[in-house]
Amino acid sequence: MAFDLEISDQTIYSWLRQDRIDRGLEPGLTTPERAELRAAQRRIAELEAELAIHRRASELLGASGASPGSLPI
Repeated sequence: MAFDLEISDQTIYSWLRQDRIDRGLEPGLTTPERAELRAAQRRIAELEAELAIHRRASELLGASGASPGSLPI
């Protein structure tokens, strides 16, 4: 059946290994833990990007002599 669906041996092995981890038979991150880790890594990347934008804006404002309070709204 896996051959008919063109699923590689490595994929089947990975699925079986993850199933053993999820059932506590092997050490490693469970599927929910992996999902939580991926979400946290995405959020960290977003926050780092926001911080870089704020730092760059601060550099530009500092170079022009403007301060956030002196800019027109």
